[in-house]
Amino acid sequence: MLLEGIEQPIVLTSGNLSDEPQCIDNQQARERLREIADCLLLHDRDIVNRTDDSVLRIMEGVPRLLRRGRGYAPASLRLPPGFERAPSVLALGGELKNTFCLLKDRQAILSQHQGDLEDAATYRDYQRNLELFRALFEHEPQLLVGDRHPEYLSSKLAREWSERDALPLLEVQHHHAHIASCLADNDVPLDAPPVLGVALDGLGFGDDGTFWGGEFLLADYCRYRRLASFKPVAMIGGSQAMREPWRNTYAHLMASLGWDRYQRGYGELELTRFFESKPLATLNAMLKHEINCPQASSCGRLFDAVAAAIGVCREEAGYEGQAAIELEAVADGNTLDQGDQTLAYPFALPRLAAIPIVDSSAMWQALLSDLLLRTPPGVIAARFHRGLVGAVVAMVLQLSERNGERTVGTVALSGGVFQNKILLEQVARGLRELGFAVLMHQRVPANDGGLSLGQAVIAAARALDHRGAPCV
Repeated sequence: MLLEGIEQPIVLTSGNLSDEPQCIDNQQARERLREIADCLLLHDRDIVNRTDDSVLRIMEGVPRLLRRGRGYAPASLRLPPGFERAPSVLALGGELKNTFCLLKDRQAILSQHQGDLEDAATYRDYQRNLELFRALFEHEPQLLVGDRHPEYLSSKLAREWSERDALPLLEVQHHHAHIASCLADNDVPLDAPPVLGVALDGLGFGDDGTFWGGEFLLADYCRYRRLASFKPVAMIGGSQAMREPWRNTYAHLMASLGWDRYQRGYGELELTRFFESKPLATLNAMLKHEINCPQASSCGRLFDAVAAAIGVCREEAGYEGQAAIELEAVADGNTLDQGDQTLAYPFALPRLAAIPIVDSSAMWQALLSDLLLRTPPGVIAARFHRGLVGAVVAMVLQLSERNGERTVGTVALSGGVFQNKILLEQVARGLRELGFAVLMHQRVPANDGGLSLGQAVIAAARALDHRGAPCV
């Protein structure tokens, strides 16, 4: 009936402004959406529980959740063997793509996608949903869990709640939570041996006070040890680097080459003219004096840097992850499928201080040389993906062997970067060819939407304290 008088395609979607929760009241919808919606489909039934659309992607022939919402939440997930006596836990999740998780009666009740808590309306809705779920499931937490990042709104709420109700609080490292989430998603028993976890994402607060985002961890539900990481690079302008991808390109080039060497070798590039339009003296002073330039071992920011270098989403990202998404989309299929390994950009795996790192310096020189040769962006994107796949697989192999013998046989892949179909499928294939068992997300997002499940099972495992031995 609605479509009878319309002879063109139409788009129907949940009603919300970008980054805000959906409008669930008719009058609110009229006021908030009048500038963007041609028509509104209204109803006289009140919406009690706001739930966003679910998003899945087929990878390795399997549908994998990227956003868990309508049709999935709040269906519970049965906890793995060994968690039968887990206490009642409330995990408050992260800052972006937030979810929260309740543990009760050996079930994990993972909320629908809440959104980014830095938006005031989303944060208010998040607090309302916390109380709604507690009432619906008659949940009284014995233990609260939050992210270790001191400035996340979810972490601040956890601390306030803990002080107000005299409840114990555990603050969990971001990437350990990612790996634990992957273990729980794959029903790995509590007493299983440690896995080698590869957590690739944008940012998470590290043990050393810097930002992590390209991590190789030896981990089980209770404990973890950082074995290796991507090379830390400055984020010029802090969070501004997440919105303006070119900042990451400049930071990576300065870390790999320096401006003088870059100009001598690649000064004729269009990229150079772009940089010269920016306040380089200010940027260089910020880097030199470490002013608002936090170090981050972020794989997500590396994707941003490469995308901006080849002219894909350079100036400004309209949404979180845009540069990485567009870089994957433009990658040339023929280059990806060719067997010639010389097409992959080179990465080095040197040691930095106590741990080995994935160093992209050689990759940048190869990429810039391709730009000089006017190599198509799709070919460059494909060569980058192939090189990164090889670096991750090589690092896992290096870390898993000691004195010529394999010490770890299972690898868990987690973090938002593994929403990239090319990366996930090729890393998994490369690891299996070397004889590793590979765990990936399916029922729970690999991104921060799965973080609260990981927080919850870590807290439960430590509360049960089934082992006293360290995870080494």
